[in-house]
Amino acid sequence: MDLDGLEIVAVLVVMGLFVKVLEQFGLFEPVGGAGVVEDSVEDDFELSTVCYRPEGLDKLLEQTKFTKKELQILYRGFKNECPSGIVNEEAFKLIYSQFFPQGDSSTYAHFLFEAFDTNKNGSVSFEDFVMGLSIILRGSINDRLNWAFNLYDLNKDGCITKEEMLDIMKSIYDMMGKWTYPCMQDNAPKEHVENFFQKMDRNNDGVVTIDEFIESCQKDENIMQSMQLFDNVI
Repeated sequence: MDLDGLEIVAVLVVMGLFVKVLEQFGLFEPVGGAGVVEDSVEDDFELSTVCYRPEGLDKLLEQTKFTKKELQILYRGFKNECPSGIVNEEAFKLIYSQFFPQGDSSTYAHFLFEAFDTNKNGSVSFEDFVMGLSIILRGSINDRLNWAFNLYDLNKDGCITKEEMLDIMKSIYDMMGKWTYPCMQDNAPKEHVENFFQKMDRNNDGVVTIDEFIESCQKDENIMQSMQLFDNVI
């Protein structure tokens, strides 16, 4: 994988890998799948006896771009995997460690968990989960890029530094880079960061702002085409 290929991974990995994890562990199934009984699932949604009860269906219909049936299916899968109704960081890391047994996915899982834990309370609820998923799968290009930018902006100060991007790239490399073919060199993450900033740091001030990030991504045909792959996942 060359540096340009790695750059696309850096921008899209959160979307593609997260969807793959969902599929792998049965957190959702295609809409219209066999055995979905709408009334019983809706009752389950409203009257669940799990420790954590989600917001009402109507509120989530307003806040996300999922249909009623999609939310019901997502909730059923989420509750089956997470009976308590919430996911902590250790559970998040466990999911990724099982999906990437040949690498170390713990740091990447930490960054991704932080992006989903919008309330910063150390747990991801169904609401957190479905709000993020709605952006990733149903949001506009700008919505998705804003979400990705927030992931890379580790200290949430409104810009991405080389140090932050290097941490992200090392986490991706640790998770999957050593098992690509041809194998990437150990200095690939650092080279990628320099390439990333060369393209996106328009005013050469050493940081990438949200405007620079979105503008650069929108001008990259490969990134734009890749993002469209997530339009019909569910």
